[in-house]
Amino acid sequence: MTKIDELIKQSLNPFDNSAAGNFWEEQKPSPSVESIHQKQLTQIKSVLEQISQDHQTRSLILYGDGGSGKTHFLGQLKEQLNNEAFFIYIEPFSQSDHIWRHVLRHTVDSLVNAPAGQADSQLILWLKSCFSTIQKQLKSDQQKFIDRIKGFFGKTDAERDRQVFIDILRKTIGTTGIYNANEFFGVLYDLTNPDLYSLACEWLKGDDLDEENLKKLRVKQSIDDEDKARGMLGNFSKISAKTQPIVLCFDQLDNIARLPDGSLDLQALFNVNSTIYNGKWKNFLIIISIRTENWHNNSKRVHPSDIDRATIRIPLKRITLEEGEALLATRLYPLHNQANPKPTSPIYPLNRQVLEKVFLSGKATPRNFLTLGKQLFQDYKEWVFTDKQPPKPKWLEGGSPPPPPPPDWEKIKAEFELLWQQEYQKVQVKNTKITLLAAPDLIRMLQEALEALQVQEIKPKFISGKYASNSLSYQQPGKQERIGVVWTEESNMNTFFNIMKACEKVIQQNLCQTLYLIRAGSLGTPRLVGNQLYTQIFTFTNHGHIKPNLSSVHDLATYHSFVNSALANELVLAGKTITLQELQTLIRECKILHNCTLLQALMIVSKKGGGNGKPDLQPVKNFMLNLVKTQSFMGLPTLIKETKTKFYLEKESEIQQLIQELCQEQMVEYFDPKAKPQDQLVCLVTKK
Repeated sequence: MTKIDELIKQSLNPFDNSAAGNFWEEQKPSPSVESIHQKQLTQIKSVLEQISQDHQTRSLILYGDGGSGKTHFLGQLKEQLNNEAFFIYIEPFSQSDHIWRHVLRHTVDSLVNAPAGQADSQLILWLKSCFSTIQKQLKSDQQKFIDRIKGFFGKTDAERDRQVFIDILRKTIGTTGIYNANEFFGVLYDLTNPDLYSLACEWLKGDDLDEENLKKLRVKQSIDDEDKARGMLGNFSKISAKTQPIVLCFDQLDNIARLPDGSLDLQALFNVNSTIYNGKWKNFLIIISIRTENWHNNSKRVHPSDIDRATIRIPLKRITLEEGEALLATRLYPLHNQANPKPTSPIYPLNRQVLEKVFLSGKATPRNFLTLGKQLFQDYKEWVFTDKQPPKPKWLEGGSPPPPPPPDWEKIKAEFELLWQQEYQKVQVKNTKITLLAAPDLIRMLQEALEALQVQEIKPKFISGKYASNSLSYQQPGKQERIGVVWTEESNMNTFFNIMKACEKVIQQNLCQTLYLIRAGSLGTPRLVGNQLYTQIFTFTNHGHIKPNLSSVHDLATYHSFVNSALANELVLAGKTITLQELQTLIRECKILHNCTLLQALMIVSKKGGGNGKPDLQPVKNFMLNLVKTQSFMGLPTLIKETKTKFYLEKESEIQQLIQELCQEQMVEYFDPKAKPQDQLVCLVTKK
């Protein structure tokens, strides 16, 4: 029998905050309360039902204050309507002149994910759904072919099957309004072949493929400009009229491209919306999720006729005390479930009276409830730690709760480092190779990191021409030299040649003293002109070629996700909403980006000393110290369990040894060294 108060002493705070991000990346979404924003969910479900019936595209604006739960709401929407639509998450676009390519890439990126409970990706489900509808229009011999395609994805290899497939789509869907119909239908067929599936996905999302891979797909060229990308998205719309609706979710718009005056370029997004409407695209639901403040501050710069096309407005309002209480209960349930006897209140050790005293209007944002829950849980935990010695928290007996404690910067840093590790692991799972990210996005991520590290005079679009967005320049730290950077991972050698020509031009114009090419991919053979130009520019000169590793890209992408959250007012650490400037300070003080070998190669951060060949256990040690810092104290079994979860290869004996080292360094201590291991508490040593 374990009493609830003993569990509270041993546990982590169940109300620890996190950064909101891509709802597709949440493997274990936070528990939800069905009644919260149920009206809005029902409203959107009704809109989807209308689209399913008449196939008319609709767009809506979802707005709410910071902390109202917009990103979580989109995750709920996807979870509840999983079988009724295909959901797409669109990352904030960094370049307005690349917006169609950006939307296409993220559309395909989301479609290759498998929805919960499904073995197939959304893309394959979309294709199978299309076949099911087409089947009704076919003759019996054609139906047998489609049956075979549906039932044996990956097993068709006859040469004639491809042409039969294309002919059927041409007859049933038609070619009117289909961009590059033969090639598009042919690549859809290649999705049924496991040997070509990945390559087909790369082409569909706009990767600039080399000639050999283009031949494998029997296509002439890549989708390498805005017109082609817009045409390809239109094709998805055309075919989707025979399947379920596609929901395009534009979230965290606080970090999209900006206009010269610093305001958000919402007009570029609404241009996309208007083009979809004017083109009479079918079966799309476009959701524009934005903070109320940003909507009011920037919508006036959008042409009224473009805004008028988003006829549906859905506000995410504050939730009631009953809903807030239920939200707190979902976080406390795992603790309550372990207790014997069970607590009498679902929000124990909190109570309804304290909620009423804090939220006098009877309403607040979900974040407000969770922040209060975190503060009061810690307050109670520390009182229980003293064996319930006075002073007893006044709010337990109906009094007012204490004011929120002033932000503790050391605790903020500890929470940040823990959250970084959590977000980094998500990025690792999502980005398994560098080319999954577009070069303009990689450059944007690099720019954000340089800004955090206080690099001066950063200017995007350093080279001219079509690939300007692949580049930037900055002033070398501590010097007056100008550094140029060009990042290209496109496998097409014609593209590589054009970028080398642009590099040659900036050197001839003496626009920088040093030019770096960042590229992990092939440089081509010596007979190619692009390779010859590369050799001329980057071999035995003061210019350099850096081959980035995947971990460097993970570093940049993780920081980028934090920037998105900070600008959206969704990054909360130790009860404080962190601004972009504070995030940049955290990055510098915690020196997290000092591990990035790309930044080391650019001489932005110093290289670390080499290891001794032994496994580096310092990250494990840092994790445990940060965990204790955020909790003040916690159970030894909990500390070991959490550490093994994050570092699953570490032996328990090694973890015990690291705890002993922390004790010897007077960073942590055992509260009662004589207690049984299962009852031990590990406490932070308070510096006097």
